[in-house]
Amino acid sequence: MPQTPEQLARIKIDRLLEQAGWIVQDYRSMNISAGPGVAVREFPLNTGFADYMLYADAQAIGVVEAKPE
Repeated sequence: MPQTPEQLARIKIDRLLEQAGWIVQDYRSMNISAGPGVAVREFPLNTGFADYMLYADAQAIGVVEAKPE
């Protein structure tokens, strides 16, 4: 099955985050203490889901939303 533009964007974002030194994890198996920078995929929020919640030293610092190119 072909991937959607958003799925392709997430694959690219995963790769870019990892190249920048982030540890990319799924929400269900997240460990925000796994390293100095952790990006958690599909993070639940009150208004829906963030594509990525970013943690630095176990503190939430930002959100990344995947958009198709």
